[in-house]
Amino acid sequence: MSDGAGAARRVTVVGAGTMGAGIAQVALTAGHAVTLQDAREDAVLRARERIAAGLATAAEKGRLEGRDPDALLARLTVRSDDDEAAVADAAAVIEAIIEDANAKGSLWRRIGAAAHGDALLASNTSSLSVTALARASGRPERFVGMHFFNPVPRLALVEVVRPDGGPDATVAEADAFARELGKTPVHCADRPGFLVNRLLIPYLNEAATLADEGVAEPAAIDDAMRLGAAMPIGPLALCDLIGVDVVLAVMESLHDEFQDPRYRPAQVLRRMVRAGRLGRKSGAGFFEYGGDA
Repeated sequence: MSDGAGAARRVTVVGAGTMGAGIAQVALTAGHAVTLQDAREDAVLRARERIAAGLATAAEKGRLEGRDPDALLARLTVRSDDDEAAVADAAAVIEAIIEDANAKGSLWRRIGAAAHGDALLASNTSSLSVTALARASGRPERFVGMHFFNPVPRLALVEVVRPDGGPDATVAEADAFARELGKTPVHCADRPGFLVNRLLIPYLNEAATLADEGVAEPAAIDDAMRLGAAMPIGPLALCDLIGVDVVLAVMESLHDEFQDPRYRPAQVLRRMVRAGRLGRKSGAGFFEYGGDA
């Protein structure tokens, strides 16, 4: 990024869902000016409310080191459109839209044509080919995967994914940017599921299968893993936190890539997605959340 590591800069986040809002919040906390863009007006309004609440909570808990959350929020611009002008002056563009290869590829063709030549381009994909998205952007030499984890303000990891043939300098730049955001980057090659999801999502999928087969109730499955394996959260509660639709999408990606039965998505995940039981974000998944999701 042309204005120097650690300097305040314009960051554009495209996609105002849970992940986009979280990424925008940590960028604001790091001192950057942020544009958060989504074609859905309701999404950007909800995201702004979520970010305001998150900054206020961080201030109450002493995590802002005395900085005024309202002053940080004043550096946020929200846009309810799909105008490519939103990325034209950004030093970094992070895409955090739905986990769909066609949607992401189409978006990156537009962003790549509009973004500044020196901009760092990053997709928050959790399972799709970063190499393919880099090619779609037309700017593969400036492209990386930066996979954040939910909830973004609390979880320290960012997987920095190098597209095939990507230069060291761009990976190093993404690494430095992740550290600016208060995150710990871990580098990995562009392979399905990267590191965390390659290990984690099949585990969650198997827990869903156990529940679907009636081997045990969801609460019992979660208690077994928390109390018997020292997991901080049970697998089905974690499915609900990540999003049942996201878990399904990652399993589908792994299965499509490897054609291995061990990556076949549990049918219950498909049924839940069709029923709109997506987890915390919809108010119900393996567990009920009501108005507290």
